Amino acid sequence: MKTVLFSAILMTMFVSLQNVAAESMSKINKGWWDSPYPSQFDSSQLTNKLDFVLVQGNKLVDESGKQVIFRGMNIADPDKLLREGQWSEKLFKEVKAWGANVVRLPIHPVSWQGHGKDAYFKLIDQAIIWANAQQMYIIIDWHSIGYLPVELFQHSMYDTTMKETRTFWKDIAFRYTGVSTVAVYELFNEPTDQGGRAGKANWLEWKAFNEELIDIIYAHDKKVIPLVAGFNWAYDLRPIQQNPVDRQGIAYTAHPYPQKAKPSVKSKENYFILWDQVWGFAAKDYPIIATELGWVNADGKGAHIPVINDGSYGPQIIEFMEDRNISWVAWIFDPDWSPTMISDWDYTPTQQGAFFKNEMQKHQ
Repeated sequence: MKTVLFSAILMTMFVSLQNVAAESMSKINKGWWDSPYPSQFDSSQLTNKLDFVLVQGNKLVDESGKQVIFRGMNIADPDKLLREGQWSEKLFKEVKAWGANVVRLPIHPVSWQGHGKDAYFKLIDQAIIWANAQQMYIIIDWHSIGYLPVELFQHSMYDTTMKETRTFWKDIAFRYTGVSTVAVYELFNEPTDQGGRAGKANWLEWKAFNEELIDIIYAHDKKVIPLVAGFNWAYDLRPIQQNPVDRQGIAYTAHPYPQKAKPSVKSKENYFILWDQVWGFAAKDYPIIATELGWVNADGKGAHIPVINDGSYGPQIIEFMEDRNISWVAWIFDPDWSPTMISDWDYTPTQQGAFFKNEMQKHQ
């Protein structure tokens, strides 16, 4: 009796496994040969014709050769905003009302993976349409933090691979070929070996990988600006003094948060000296876009190293960048992530939000 019962159980399990396997194969194989090739963004959806932004020497220029200075804001990852019910054209209208001419989209690997490429493309498409309607440009940022060649990252939200990064930029560049609203591709948000905790960063290795990504992008679109970050969480550009990225039409980025520079005596002059030594010097030869900057008081929401400051940083960093024609994109137009520019979804400015809003509106 036990033998018969055991045999029946085995047969049931076998049939069940066969059914599961057959169902799985059906899902894999069903019409795979009819899956469409990737499609490109439909530019007929755009209401404004924006000039392509190009690199000319150490400047960004429009198609007539007039210099372009980006002054704008980061918004949160579109996937986060969608989940919170804040992903809308209203957000982009508000960003424009604050005086921005550019919006940075920080796309985290975890949200790209979880949302799925096709669904995420729809979010980026919407961002382009909404930004274009407000005559603002877009920076697409692969928002990871860590040292990609060894695939060690600061947090699981940033986990990616070299293959995924190559594929991301291949797919992005193909989809948005010739879309002038998409001005900049920030290849990797913040490269860092975390003080040796993620191995030892090697500039020549990093330089070569960025050149590979740029080649992939340029194979699709040469009218977009690849943006390259240095080490120390996108702060240190000194390696380019000896070994610049060997590609034309690129720009460099810096994230010069207030506690990155550590002068023995805190004065505007000493901050200027240190900023020039580590990243500002590059503005003599290349366009620079500081795609993250900002501060919060020591007792403010989300206060953490390296963003803590009493507010003196704001006027100093703006003066430094304006004197050198450096573009900038403040972090961040979201009430959750620090340093915040708004304290709620009524768009109430924080201390730094009010400051950067005033600075942007000066140039409208």
